[in-house]
Amino acid sequence: MDTAPTPAGFATLNPFFITRDVEGLITFLQEVFGGQEHPDARTMDIDGLLLHAELEIGGTTLMFGERKPGWPFLPQLTQIYVTDIEATLARAEERGARVVTHPTDFFGTSFSRVLDPWGNLWWVYQHGEAPEMDWSSPDDDADADLTEWTDPDLAYIHRTLLETMPTLDTEPGPS
Repeated sequence: MDTAPTPAGFATLNPFFITRDVEGLITFLQEVFGGQEHPDARTMDIDGLLLHAELEIGGTTLMFGERKPGWPFLPQLTQIYVTDIEATLARAEERGARVVTHPTDFFGTSFSRVLDPWGNLWWVYQHGEAPEMDWSSPDDDADADLTEWTDPDLAYIHRTLLETMPTLDTEPGPS
């Protein structure tokens, strides 16, 4: 497959957030993740709502638009790598986010999830050294029961995902 070259500040794939109080979300992401806005991209619609804005975080551009009346609530699920997971989560919590998966070892990387006040779920990683893994399945384990996680960290990560996902179908209240 052939992917086109991308302009500076864009990745091959770039998320687009449609939400209420988009200005608040942009400020939240600037303060928590250090995002830098592309001010020349800001476009207002004829109804006075923000039609398009861009915020660059770590070389990837996120795009934003204000949700219009009648448009559905669409939470985003987004992964981000940070240099200090504890400080990032503290900044997020200070700004109204809720940590739903506390930092947990995930194959040598620290993994967490945070739900922002707009109902978006962020997979927050601090990269570490991955241990050597043997991903092959020995023949004697071929019939193993995969209904339970045997590793407590993986069980916790899985449980918090199963608990959080059903809550994403309802828009959070006003900030």
